[in-house]
This record gives sequence, structure tokens and C-alpha cells, in this order.
Amino acid sequence: MRKTTIVKDFKEIVNHPLFEEWFNITKPILASREFQKRKLIKHHDDSVFNHCVEVSFEAFKMAKKSKELDFYVCAIAGLLHDFYPEAWQYSESLEKLDESYRMRFLPNYKGSIANIHGFVHGRKAMENALKFYPELMNDKIANSISRHMFPLTPIPPKYKEGWIITLADKKVSFANMPSFVNWPKYLGLESLLMTIKK
Repeated sequence: MRKTTIVKDFKEIVNHPLFEEWFNITKPILASREFQKRKLIKHHDDSVFNHCVEVSFEAFKMAKKSKELDFYVCAIAGLLHDFYPEAWQYSESLEKLDESYRMRFLPNYKGSIANIHGFVHGRKAMENALKFYPELMNDKIANSISRHMFPLTPIPPKYKEGWIITLADKKVSFANMPSFVNWPKYLGLESLLMTIKK
């Protein structure tokens, strides 16, 4: 699969001087069938695929600029930070995936605040990453993925690279969501708020 096909919607990334180096690290994930399915899984007003590409490249650039951070960890953890196994927002594109994905679609609220997407998807993404890409994982990557939602996850990232993923995720997310009205949606709290209003 050609690199321009894999990340065709990211002209500013493809034309960046660091693109080749980042792409050589992330290609095994980007080209995999399982990760490509994330193009059909909604992430706020975009796809999981697009969001993760942006976070990965942003974290990679930050790490390269610092010179003391592991840019490999930032590229991989950034790409897999939202690689959760089920969709948390419904979209028609879910119907294009195989039946197992429709069966795995979960509303973000399931009776307990501890089950809200914003609190649990980091751990689920880390477990899913270990399942599909064990050869690319290490402790720094796993920790960075599982704790990227700090402070929603009470324990902060253990490594500096985890903080970079957390910052890159917030930067990309808030750039795509300038209104405070969308914060409950961003945090996965919409269903909880609807339940409370009833």
C-alpha cells in the first residue's frame, strides 16, 4: 500500500520534512487491516483513524524537537492511544464493518460512572494494541496509551512520553472542538447527563 494512499487526507503531514521518518515507524500499523477499519469508527466529528494520525504525528514532532524523548514511543503510542475495540459513538459507517463491530458497539454509559468511555478507553486501547501489535509494544508505549486521559484516569502517565501523548491528544482534540458545548461529548459524558436529566 502506498504511503500517499494510507494518509491521503493529510497533505500537511505528507509534505512535512519529518513525514518519511514518522511513516517508516508507523507503517506496520497504518497499513494493517484492523487499523484501517478505524476510518469507519467515529471520533467526535471525525474518525478514529484521522484523530490518531494527527495525535501521533504531533507527538512525534514534539519528541523530535526535545531531543531527549523517545520519538518511536511517541509515534506508536500516539497512533494507538484511541485504538479501543468497540465504537463508542454510533454512525452509519459502522454498518460497513463486519457484524462483530455492530455487536461491540457500546453506548458510553452503562450504569456506572466507572464505565464511561472517557474513563476506560485508554486501558481498552492498550489491551487492544497488545492483542494486534505485540511486537511493537513496550512498557512506555503501553503506559502512555493506558494513561493518556489523565486527569480522568486518576494515575498520571509514568513516562515523559506519556505526557507528550496526553498533551498532543488534548491539543488535537480541542483544535477540532472549540466550543465548550461539546465538552460532554468529548469526555464521553453525554449519556450520563441524559440519564441524570430523566
